[in-house]
Amino acid sequence: MLSLKKKRRIQLLIILGAFLIIATALIGYAMKDGIQYFRSPSQIVLNPPSSNERFRLGGLVKENSWVKGDKHQFLVTDNSKDIKVTYKGILPDLFREGQGVIATGYFKDGLFEAIEILAKHDENYIPKEVMETLKDQGLYKPSN
Repeated sequence: MLSLKKKRRIQLLIILGAFLIIATALIGYAMKDGIQYFRSPSQIVLNPPSSNERFRLGGLVKENSWVKGDKHQFLVTDNSKDIKVTYKGILPDLFREGQGVIATGYFKDGLFEAIEILAKHDENYIPKEVMETLKDQGLYKPSN
């Protein structure tokens, strides 16, 4: 038979374990909307996401693809596949063709509808994920 002191200690450990499991589940549930996965254009073409999934599209703005206007349109490429992007709003000052970009939004009917655009922050910047994708394809050329 266990002494009363040992029984209380075991009960306390079980209660603390239950609270830890509940706290972990609540934190995971709270963070699920804050997690956004990065995808390259090639990944989107191979495995299109659902139309209600919010994610990040990264790549380079394709040369001569930017159509300026009330609703900006341009192509994001990883030098293998292209995805057409639309964005209504003011683009970052550093947004240019041939430069790295990450767009957050939704992919619907073959068109990426961006709700946020992030552009490079200096002349040597390229998003880490885009660089890794380009390296995997043998297309990355570091600047000196």
